[in-house]
This record gives sequence, C-alpha cells and structure tokens, in this order.
Amino acid sequence: MTEPNSKIEILDVTLRDGEQTNGVSFSWQQKLNITKHLLKDLKTDRVEIASARVSPGEFEAVQKIIEWAKGEGLHNRIEILGFVDYDKTVEWMKGTGVKVLNLLTKGSLNHLTNQLRKTPEEHFSDIKQTVDFATKAGITVNVYLEDWSNGYLHSRDYVIQYLQTVSQYPIKRFYLADTLGVMSPEEVKTAVTDLVSAFPNLWFEFHGHNDYDLAVANCLEAVKAGARGLHVAVNGLGERAGNSPLEAVVTSLHDKTEFRTSIVEKEITNASRLVEVFSGKRISDNRPIVGEDVFTQTAGVHADGDKKGNLYANPILPERFGRSRVYALGKLAGKASITENLKQLGMVLSPEIEKKVLARVIELGDQNKTVTKEDLPYIISDISGENLESSFHIEFCTVTSGIGVKPKAEVKVKFQGNLYEATGEGDGGYDAFMNALGKILETLNIQIPKLYDYEVRIPPGGNTNALVETVITWKKEGDVHPIRSIGIDSDQQVAAVKATERMLHIVLGKL
Repeated sequence: MTEPNSKIEILDVTLRDGEQTNGVSFSWQQKLNITKHLLKDLKTDRVEIASARVSPGEFEAVQKIIEWAKGEGLHNRIEILGFVDYDKTVEWMKGTGVKVLNLLTKGSLNHLTNQLRKTPEEHFSDIKQTVDFATKAGITVNVYLEDWSNGYLHSRDYVIQYLQTVSQYPIKRFYLADTLGVMSPEEVKTAVTDLVSAFPNLWFEFHGHNDYDLAVANCLEAVKAGARGLHVAVNGLGERAGNSPLEAVVTSLHDKTEFRTSIVEKEITNASRLVEVFSGKRISDNRPIVGEDVFTQTAGVHADGDKKGNLYANPILPERFGRSRVYALGKLAGKASITENLKQLGMVLSPEIEKKVLARVIELGDQNKTVTKEDLPYIISDISGENLESSFHIEFCTVTSGIGVKPKAEVKVKFQGNLYEATGEGDGGYDAFMNALGKILETLNIQIPKLYDYEVRIPPGGNTNALVETVITWKKEGDVHPIRSIGIDSDQQVAAVKATERMLHIVLGKL
C-alpha cells in the first residue's frame, strides 16, 4: 500500500478525455492557456493534452504547447494518448516534439477478442513492438489498460497475464481505467489492493469515470489501496457523465485522507472558470467546491450562527479556494444576513433602518424577485426617499450590428446635470457600447471593474417577446467581493445596458 502522507500524483485529462464531452472542442490557443494555468498556477503534476493522429489541429496544438513548455522546462510533464500501431503514433509524436506517450491497450478480454479480434499473445507482441520503437525514439511510455474495471471483474486471469507480460517492457506507469464507470468503491479497493500486492514494484494510477456518481469515492479508495496517481478533469468534463472531477477529488483527498497532492487549492476556482468559459459548458450553481452557490447561506439562522462562532461552517471553507461566504437575500433572510451583506458593502445602518431593509427584502422574496447585495443601496435609498440614479443616467443608446456590418454604438449620458455623448465600434454590439461608454468615463475620470462574467437568461419556453435577464459580474484585480448587476428588458442589448448602468450606480455610490 501507499504510505500515509505520501504524495499522490495528479494527471489532468481535461484537454484530452474531457474534450470527449459532447459539444466541446478546444482551439490550440485555448489548450495552451489551460495548460499554462494547470502547470504554472494550479501546479498539476502532469497534463494529457491530446490524442495522436486525430487531426491537423491537434498536431498544431501539441506543437505550440511543447514549444512553450520547453521554454519553461516543463515539456516532460506533457503527455498524449497514442495507439498500438507500431511506428505511426511515434512518428506523429516526433513531429510535435512531445516526449511522453500514454499507450491505449486493452485491459479486458472482452474488448480484446470482440474489438481487436486478437489473442492476448498477439496483443502483447504488438504492444512490445510499439513500446520498443517509442523507446528508441527517446519517448517515455505509460500504458492505459482500457476497460480494466470490466477486465478485472470478469476476466481477472487476463489482467494478471497482461501485467506479468507487459511489465517486462520499458514502461513507467500503468493506468487502471474504469472506462465505463462501472465500479463501486468496494470493488476498486479489492481490485487495486490485489494488483498492488501481486505487483508491488509497478506504479499504478487510477482513471475513473462518474457514471454512478462514485468517481470521487473510487479515487479515495484507489489511493488507500496503493495507487500512486489519479486522473482528473476540471469540472468533471468527459464523455457521458464525465471523468473524476479535479476540484472534489483533490479537496476530499486533502481533507479525508493523509495523502497530499501538489495542487494549489486557491487556484481551483480560477481553473474551473477558465475551463467553463473555453468549453462552453456551464457548471451547475450547486456543484461542489466551484459552484456559484456552494458558499451561500440562505437561511437567516445560518447567518446568525456563523456570526456567533461559525456554527454552520464546515472544513470546506471558501477562503481555501479564493472565495468568500455569501449570505443570500430573500424571504428566508434574517437580520444577520442583512448585516453581513452590508458589511461586505462597507455600510453600517441604524437598527431601525436595518429592520426596515429586512422587511423589504422579505417582501421582495415573497414576490419571487431576485435580490443581491448590490440591490441593498437601492432599497436603502428608496426607504430614505433618496434617488440613487439621479447622479448618473444613460439618457440615450443605439446599437447597430448585423451580418457584414461593423457593430457601432452611440451613447448619451447625464452625469451631475451635464450631458456627455460618444460613439464607439467593437467586435459585437455590447462591446461597441462599452467602448463608447468608456470614452465618456475616461473624460469623467471614472474607473470601473473589469467584466468577469456575462450571462443571459430567458424563461424556459418563453416567447420571442419574453423578458430577458442579463446578469453581469464585475471584478477588480484582487477583489474578494465581485459586483453582480442585473438588467431586465425584452431586448437583450437593452438589458445589458441596464445592468451596466446599475453597476455604475454601485461604483459611484462607493466614491
């Protein structure tokens, strides 16, 4: 078994296995950016970035990444998936400069006989030919035992025969793949314990899939049983139900076992957001560790308990991941929820005003309205009879965009009684609007946070004239508490303009 406190290596497969997620295809620029973050910031041990011989685009991506990695001294931590094809994969690799081959071999007798239609001896001979050719080319070889889980469960003798034979070849690591996500934690524990005991000198790594939602538990059992490494994907990307999710595997490993990894926890959220944007696959708000709502307390009693000694906190503290606790505002909010949100805004109210604010928040929650902490200044100004919007108002805005047309925008703003106007062009309608607005803000010497996230929501099954809700998140460098502003209109562009205007009211209210 692996010794407690020993380091578990992490191989990130987001860019290879994760790209098998339906509808996901990364450009070489996106792959390079993700690789840089995974290796330099997140401190992942190794990254599997592509499959060999797939397309000219993959060839270019591997070339570009290896070119960067060599300059950083990281090229030996870049791996690709290749095939038992004697010289074809190796020649492809030589053209890219990549030096680590993860060879896809058959880990079950069922796959071997029904897909390859070969005997074990024929397959082992083919593997040896490819491994020998790769080794002569200066390439390090690891092997995947594809469908190993079914192989062990239904043809253990074949798995043992495979390892007895293939372990004699110059192979560094053996990857035990639960390709179809069929194993339970108990089955993983039994299988890995058995193989580690039978082959104590081999380096085994576990490659899990999440079809039964057991991937995290399976990873924990694998390392307890003696696996030396785990394969994960950011946000659990992958075919069908996905691969073992990096964020949950690493956090569980650090908290629930004595094993450690090199992963920098504070960078997990950034990795998640980066992959979310580039993949186009938005994660659910309640996704463990990285979801928007996982550090949000909704009930007022929970906010009160946190205030009185973190009574409702667990070891998964938001600060570990560069985040902060959020207290939702709605019909379940209590006085402590209001107080905590005001504190994040840098505001202190009298108990009497705070009580009135709470009553208004509960009233809006009963009406099924979304309330954020950025709405509190508006609620306070309404209660006190002030007009928060009087200092800055977008009086006029037109946006022209279309196919074959360079997007343009014209904006007129009223600020402290004076009118300002500007025009701008951009890559899209909203970009053109922001460029025009930026000219006015520069004149007024007003700085705003950078756009961090942009989301458009419509009612499911809504008509074309339905209201559109645009939610924009703004964040300054190093800012723990980003600003979320919401605009609602039947026109998407107008909703975005309204959300931007609300952000400006919040920013100006803090000046």
